[in-house]
Amino acid sequence: MRYKRLPQLIVFSTIQPVMFVLLFTYVFGGAIKTSTYNYITYLLPGILVQTVLFGSMQTGIGLAEDMLKGMIDRFKSLPMAHSAVLAGRTISDVARNVFVVLLMSGVGFLIGFRFHNGFFNFLAALGITVLFGFAFSWISAMIGMAVKHVETAQVAGFIWVFPLVFMSSIFVPVQTMPVWLQHFAKNSPITEVVNTVRALSIGGPVADSLWKALAWIAVIFIVFVPLSVNRYRKAQ
Repeated sequence: MRYKRLPQLIVFSTIQPVMFVLLFTYVFGGAIKTSTYNYITYLLPGILVQTVLFGSMQTGIGLAEDMLKGMIDRFKSLPMAHSAVLAGRTISDVARNVFVVLLMSGVGFLIGFRFHNGFFNFLAALGITVLFGFAFSWISAMIGMAVKHVETAQVAGFIWVFPLVFMSSIFVPVQTMPVWLQHFAKNSPITEVVNTVRALSIGGPVADSLWKALAWIAVIFIVFVPLSVNRYRKAQ
């Protein structure tokens, strides 16, 4: 129902990532070289991760909007755990991310992407992707409740996620970056997750990047779930 009331969410969640795939594949694909596969095969796992990251920003925007409308105050007056409201909001955004990830997989298939590593590894890749987006939703939730304004929440989320996305292995191999940037990019949580999703999707060593990706996801949950709940408790 929220999508019907706010059609811009449909544009942001579906049309934008499709445009990313098409533009990077057909505009930059001929210039960007990867070691084994064509560019769409390299690109799509990264685009899936980028999509859930940008999608997670909607959590903070939605909570900021709820605060302005007084919804948070009403929820706080009800006999329910503070974490329940935030969990409901973040899980609803997970459902949207599942839909968008499946949509992007279908678009990628139409323009040449193929999963080379089996159906169960495909499901594992999608699972890691969605779980990472779920973790980032809690960061977004804390930001949205801290800034309290919809426009500010949108800018505050975008301004730090955008550079992290481009300083990772989503679009190009880390080895092609300047040496000073490689040190950051190699250890970025986004790079670890993308490398895991890429290995599960098209093959390659997965164990090292998998445990690092899961460790980053666990750290984000451990740090930002309590911070978000505490921020919700203090929200006015």
